[in-house]
Amino acid sequence: MVLKDHQSLEDIHTKVITEFSKTLEMFGLTPAEARLFVTIYIHPHPMTLDEMSQALGKSKTSMSTGVRSLIDQGLVNRVWKKGVRKDLFQANKSIYKNFMSSYIRKWQTAANEQETNLKKVENQLKNRYREFSSEKQMEDADLLYQRLEQMIGFHENILKTFHKLDPE
Repeated sequence: MVLKDHQSLEDIHTKVITEFSKTLEMFGLTPAEARLFVTIYIHPHPMTLDEMSQALGKSKTSMSTGVRSLIDQGLVNRVWKKGVRKDLFQANKSIYKNFMSSYIRKWQTAANEQETNLKKVENQLKNRYREFSSEKQMEDADLLYQRLEQMIGFHENILKTFHKLDPE
């Protein structure tokens, strides 16, 4: 009976990791990062790379790479424990706030970069406008300019929207 209960608990544990990982992948985490985060999150105390490696059946090197990425995204912290010489890691517990903030920062950064790039293209178009000799080229340039304005406005709206959603 104990063996059956243990297997059942392991099956549920695996399902929890699998299902919650799917949600986290929607926030831009790779499948491996998502499984690693959930594993660290549900573990009752901070984990070493060796423990993560054993829990997920992956190399210590891939665990180190994954943890670094999660730390960079503000989802995992390195912690210190007296008497423990190995690095320990734990997931930030306020997952809604951390994931939303991380996701929103990614979108804001991407939207900002794209808006900047589109404005550069817009300036190139403005500077070259006088060089267009045919009526057709000028009409095409005007249409392109209008579309660029809409695209830039699109990115500005993305930035406004994500600014309002930021839980920080």
